[in-house]
Amino acid sequence: MEEFVERSFGDAEGKTREENELMYPNRNIPNQEEKFALNERVMAGIENINRQYVNKKVLLVAHGGVINAILSILSDGEIGSGKTRLINACISNINFQEEKWLIGEYNQVGHLSKYKEL
Repeated sequence: MEEFVERSFGDAEGKTREENELMYPNRNIPNQEEKFALNERVMAGIENINRQYVNKKVLLVAHGGVINAILSILSDGEIGSGKTRLINACISNINFQEEKWLIGEYNQVGHLSKYKEL
């Protein structure tokens, strides 16, 4: 679903972090998707899924920026963007109960062999 495409970083796309820090030290990147637009887009996708698959379990696979945005919105900024460093291939669970979204576990890695050793 297009609502869950990773955030567009505009003119910074395809460049290394170092290149972007040199070119845009104030992080004012031309043509970058605004955070509010990303948030609106991903939540529209979540609501669309909720309408289409009432009382169903759905697996959504997305990049970290999208997942962090969802977690941040649903937790009122307690977790997610700027607060949580998601591990690649982690699992997060959200549920729609009593007309609101709830976050269950997030950033879970027990299914990954590298992290089972810890």
